[in-house]
Amino acid sequence: MTYRRTPGRRTSATVMALAAVLACTVPLPARADGRDVRTCTASWYGAPEEMLDGWPTASGEPFDPEAMTAASRDLKFGTRVRVTNAETGDSVMVRINDRGPRDTRRCIDLSRAAFEEIADTDLGLVRVSLETLGGVA
Repeated sequence: MTYRRTPGRRTSATVMALAAVLACTVPLPARADGRDVRTCTASWYGAPEEMLDGWPTASGEPFDPEAMTAASRDLKFGTRVRVTNAETGDSVMVRINDRGPRDTRRCIDLSRAAFEEIADTDLGLVRVSLETLGGVA
């Protein structure tokens, strides 16, 4: 039996791969010090009505909306990242302890407190640059 695709239709695997490629992360040229830097859109999570405080993150530690932590789909747990608001230059250091965001148009979900360091939470989304600084010592 031969599988034949209908012209103009994509398989779900193809669509998912395309979505991953088109995600809003743009890698910049490698730095001399080997740090990864990219620009993308950041969001935040941990609003009081979400009732996430204390829930386990993907790493197993309890979620704390007041901690300087973040969720990433591709960075290892424990990775430290400098997140800088592209418009204002304000930055915050966070540690990756969760997986997300689910929306592939965003590259990182910051805890509420971390997002508040670089932008007003009423914005919901902000264009940022991410600089990986390594893991936990």
